[in-house]
Amino acid sequence: MAFFLLNKNLIQILVLLITATFSVGARPRILELWVPETDLVTYHNGAVLQGNIPVSILWYGHFTSNQKSIVTDFLLSLTSTTQASTPSVSQWWKTIDQMYLSKVGDNGQPSQVYLGNQVSDESCSIGKYLTMSQISQLAATAGLQQGGITLVLTADDVAVEEFCMNRCGLHASDQSTKATFIWVGNSATQCPGQCAWPFYQPMYGPQNPPLGAPNGDVGIDGMVINIASLLAGTVTNPFGDGYFQGSKEAPLEAATACQGIYGKGGYPGYPGQLQMDPTDGCSYNAYGANSRKYLLPGLFDPSTSTCSTLV
Repeated sequence: MAFFLLNKNLIQILVLLITATFSVGARPRILELWVPETDLVTYHNGAVLQGNIPVSILWYGHFTSNQKSIVTDFLLSLTSTTQASTPSVSQWWKTIDQMYLSKVGDNGQPSQVYLGNQVSDESCSIGKYLTMSQISQLAATAGLQQGGITLVLTADDVAVEEFCMNRCGLHASDQSTKATFIWVGNSATQCPGQCAWPFYQPMYGPQNPPLGAPNGDVGIDGMVINIASLLAGTVTNPFGDGYFQGSKEAPLEAATACQGIYGKGGYPGYPGQLQMDPTDGCSYNAYGANSRKYLLPGLFDPSTSTCSTLV
């Protein structure tokens, strides 16, 4: 993930923003270095995603069955019908719904995520180096759906334009169909210190020991953090005129406004106070479906102008 340097005399946080807009005919919103501004995450009178939100997945490259289940269990946990231990992934999603989605329009019903179709392209049909336009094409082949989200997930041996240099993932939209997609790469062999922090030693900044990955897979557990952060940004700012702070071309959104904060007392470079499994030493802040544990990003609370975390 992003990592940060703090200076007592001059507080300047270097953050890799993991949100972008990349749609046909639209200017891409890319990750870049950011110096904090004084304005807050506010609503800009545009659409948000509400109601029943289908999430489809395109697996590009090789993923093991266990790796796939870590991700799909996370998605199933967002609006799970079974009561999970607390704090839970579904609580995290309800926080997004209550703080953001329910404030727009007169929907009246809670918004829910459900798992749609899954497509695998294990042979990497268009190669192992992808441009941003090819990511958009892959999302389209997976079946963009109005009001839904398509996840394009690339394996650890697939290189993507500016991956690890400027970005860990992005969310984007197709204005013609009003569909959205998210791309996230597995950084395990390419840049885990950037895109799988705090489960891997950061390349720069405070060199604290990495945390134990809750599902035993540094790359995939890091992907879940990025998927969650981008999911929060997608539903609250799908077309660039929803909830955000700063520039429309490079905004901070519901989760990226709290980048690197996962628990109480957290700040850039220190994830905060988390729960730890005594059996394997892994760190987490949310329980999920099928006895899973996850680490999920803090969310900016517009009513208090603070970062809200599960623990």
